[in-house]
Amino acid sequence: MHGAEVGWIAAIIIGGLAGWFAEMFMKSGTGIFVNIILGIVGAALANALLGVFGVALGGWLGYLVAGFIGACIIIFLWRAIRGRSS
Repeated sequence: MHGAEVGWIAAIIIGGLAGWFAEMFMKSGTGIFVNIILGIVGAALANALLGVFGVALGGWLGYLVAGFIGACIIIFLWRAIRGRSS
C-alpha cells in the first residue's frame, strides 16, 4: 500500500468495494466490516505477490484490482484451512 497513491479514507472505501466484489465472486457471505478488511489486507498481499514478479499496480483502479485478487486468495486459503480442520 506504500505506493498505492491513495489515502486512508480512499483505502477503506476501495478496500470495501474490493472485498465486496470478492465476496460476490467467491460467494463467501461475509459482512461489510470483513469485506473492508479483506480488501485492504488483500491489496497489501496482492501488491507484495505481484512485486515479486516485477508488477506494480498504482492508483485507485490498481488498488481495486489488487484488493480483489488478494481478497479472493485470502478467502480461498481460509476455506482450505477451515476445510482441513473440520
